Amino acid sequence: MNAFSGTDMMVDLEERVGQLENWTDGKGLIVQGAAGTFCSGSDLNAVRAISNPQDGMKMCMFMQNALTRLLRLPLISVALVEGRALGGGAELTTACDFRLMASGSVIQFVHKHMGLVPGWGGAARLVRIVGSQNALKLLGGALKVDPELGMQIGLADGVLEVPRAGEGAGGITGVLQQAENWLDRYTKGPAPVIQAVKRVVLSGRDLPLSEALRTEKDVFGTVWGGPANLKALASKSKHK
Repeated sequence: MNAFSGTDMMVDLEERVGQLENWTDGKGLIVQGAAGTFCSGSDLNAVRAISNPQDGMKMCMFMQNALTRLLRLPLISVALVEGRALGGGAELTTACDFRLMASGSVIQFVHKHMGLVPGWGGAARLVRIVGSQNALKLLGGALKVDPELGMQIGLADGVLEVPRAGEGAGGITGVLQQAENWLDRYTKGPAPVIQAVKRVVLSGRDLPLSEALRTEKDVFGTVWGGPANLKALASKSKHK
């Protein structure tokens, strides 16, 4: 199973986020685990090695920063959940704009069973995604969220069917391709426009209204009269 096995994988995640922050032509991002499992959270041996409060707080702040930066990327991001997303893995799913769950997958905030609460920003993000009542149920009950429940409470944005073993070329498309097809409808168009869309949505969600309005004005100024705007004006007489 995929786990955050010590600080190396956490640093690797943070470094990948840094690379994505410099991806000027990017529009979309799919976060996927390996070997059919999204992420099982922190490796327990690694957790025991940093079980004192000081190291725990350092790890908490490091991962909060990394996942906040992931969510604030000017890209439309999707967590492709296969297998299990547990603990820190569940928190990671909330740092993406959307969550697609493969059939048979589970998201579970197991923190309570470890005598903890989420510390990587997962609780705060979860409340914004599913509301406080559902967040209380998921955290207080450590509920296993399958695709059906995920769609019901708004944690999942779609369900992907996993191809059966040995299914031929005419069968079900692989889950990654399904996720790419799903994301494509929201990332079609020039990168500056898609990135501008993400920025105005982030500001509207995270900032007070007056600040969000100023940000929207500033972002609008970057695309008005830009290449995509001028091309659209030249080629279209009416909206379709």
